[in-house]
Amino acid sequence: MGKAKKTRKFAEVKRLINPNDSRLKSVQEKQKSRQEKKAKEAIHNVPQVASSLFFRHNTALGPPYQILVDTNFINFSIQNKLELVQAMMDCLYAKCIPCITDCVMAELEKLGPKYRIALRVARDPRFERLPCTHKGTYADDCLVQRHKCYIVATCDRDLKRRIRKIPGIPIMYISNRKYTIERLPEAYGAPA
Repeated sequence: MGKAKKTRKFAEVKRLINPNDSRLKSVQEKQKSRQEKKAKEAIHNVPQVASSLFFRHNTALGPPYQILVDTNFINFSIQNKLELVQAMMDCLYAKCIPCITDCVMAELEKLGPKYRIALRVARDPRFERLPCTHKGTYADDCLVQRHKCYIVATCDRDLKRRIRKIPGIPIMYISNRKYTIERLPEAYGAPA
């Protein structure tokens, strides 16, 4: 008994349209115009301004402070055994109202049972719930857009970098197992 011989079938390939075919030109032009349109919409030019001009840009910020909380900020607070509201008040020496957007809640719910403690903390009645009107549930974009009279609490490097480009928004983060605030001159723990 020998091996069964298989006959090869030659020239069986899918027929492809030549990339230079005139039928594809209109489709390619449409795609190119869509991409250019998306590229124009994606570019946000925010003028670079010194953060020392803080109160010129954001005079609405004052006690009681409203603090926009990010998903990872809640998670790191739990890991560092920090009680959110109390630690915020210890940092700012004023009344603090933690605010949570629908996007952040959706993000916590998506993370599943591993983050159920963070979800329980976020559902605390002391937290003010902010509704979202935009499409999608990407929390970082939502937090960057809602910056008028809020302090943004996050530990995410990319989000911090995006927020630093906008003058007048203080950033709260965790350092040495306590909350620290960046770009709020009279606050405790602010870097000099």
